[in-house]
Formats: sequence, C-alpha cells, structure tokens
Amino acid sequence: MFTRTESFREYANSYRAVTVLILIMMLVFVLVLFPVLPGNVLFYYGTGVNLYIADGQWWRLITPIFLHSTFTHLLFNGFSLAIFGPFLEKLLGAFKFSIFFLSTGILANIATFLINPLTYNHVGASGAIFGLLGFFLYLVLFNKTNFTNNERNTVYTLTGIAIIMTFIQPQINVVGHLAGMATGFLTAPLFLRKKW
Repeated sequence: MFTRTESFREYANSYRAVTVLILIMMLVFVLVLFPVLPGNVLFYYGTGVNLYIADGQWWRLITPIFLHSTFTHLLFNGFSLAIFGPFLEKLLGAFKFSIFFLSTGILANIATFLINPLTYNHVGASGAIFGLLGFFLYLVLFNKTNFTNNERNTVYTLTGIAIIMTFIQPQINVVGHLAGMATGFLTAPLFLRKKW
C-alpha cells in the first residue's frame, strides 16, 4: 500500500496531483530561502496568524499549507505526502484527491483559529497530512475486506506513532494535527467511489 517501486517519471505521470502539490511546496520553500520578493513577503502574508485571520485575512487559512519553516519540516511533510498520497489519489482520482487534501488542511487551520489563542501562528501541511491518515484509518476500519491484516496493522501503527509524536515534539500544532485527522476520517465517506 505504501511501497513505491516506480521510477521518478512513472511516479510523476501516475500521481500528478501528489507530484504537483509537492512541487508547489518545494517552490514556495525555495522562494522563501532565496527571497526574490522583498521582505520575505510569502511568510509575511502567508503565515497562519490567528489575529490577522480574525481581522478578515481569510486566505491565511489556505496559504500555511504550502509554507514550511525549515527544510526538515518540508522534508517530513513532502515525504509523508509522497508515501501516503499515491494510494488515495489512485482511489479517488487526481481532482477529488486534491480537493480532499486541501479541504482537510483548511479545516485543520479553521480548528486552529477557533481553538488556539489569537496570538498563535503556524505554517505547514501537517493538518492535511494527518487528514490522509484519517482517511486510511476510515478505510481499514470500515472496509476491512479490502486490506490484509498487515496493511491494517501498518495503518494503526502509523496513526498511533503520529499521535504520540504530536504530543511529545515541541512547537507542534496539536489542534491542527488532531483536527486534520478527525476531518479526514469524517469526510472520507463523502469522497469514496460507490464501489467502496
């Protein structure tokens, strides 16, 4: 389910939505790292700052998904998307997968805005990544016959590790992670094809 054997060209052609999302995150990171635009404008106007969202800057519920604070942050989220995304893109199709990814990221950011204080700010695609885990959790719980015991145990283990790491790592948007997973789990039935 999570094992990838394709070449880069085969991967990019087979999973176009995943590839495009990763490329956008990489491009944004490069633009921030080597600022072509003055004053680090992408971070200035793109970071999810609750105070500014409350002031009407609603786009900050979307833009944080594509911003990452460090290369390690980008690498972790990009790698997670590259591993978890293909199965779901193949299942849903590129368009529905993209909508699912973005909607869970946005809903995680809305939860972050509603629950965390106005002074809170955040960046990263983690909410959407946890949305993918929530989708997998729904699949293995309610479509057991489509997965082997090993595949189900892999999903349970990854989900457990992700939740534990959320609470023990510093500077983590706990609300965003948990909300992303919850919305991924709850909205999965809306995106599934009838055959599932």
